[in-house]
Amino acid sequence: MFNPSQEEVRRFFCSTWRKHRESSPLTPLEALALDWILEHPEYHDALLDEEVAVKTNYSVEQGQTNPFLHLSMHLAIAEQISIDQPIGIKGIFQQLAVRKNSQHEAAHGIMESLGEVIWEAQRTGLPPDTDKYLDSMKRRLGNL
Repeated sequence: MFNPSQEEVRRFFCSTWRKHRESSPLTPLEALALDWILEHPEYHDALLDEEVAVKTNYSVEQGQTNPFLHLSMHLAIAEQISIDQPIGIKGIFQQLAVRKNSQHEAAHGIMESLGEVIWEAQRTGLPPDTDKYLDSMKRRLGNL
């Protein structure tokens, strides 16, 4: 299983952004990451200096969003949707995208559900509960 360190994740996104700005070729994963980077212009400055990015502490207590966590969650969700794992996520995503008239907003809705199950897994020390994940997404779909 691929389990990059925080530094490797940050360097990956910064490198992808640099390659894009230099019009250098991208790997398929970098191309997917670039799609999400382009959807988030508010993160572009954070991706400019790789060494600063590696050292920056994004604190929820200070109201900061971690751009690397956010972009990583987009990539994880895109992968889940592409292989429909957990089973049903692809259909839920498609329905959310239609209802929200935006794939990006649909991904953000799923991201909230993913964040909930990851937080609970960290709190309990148990693996993420895919049934709760799907139920949370379905509730979001029903609440629109």
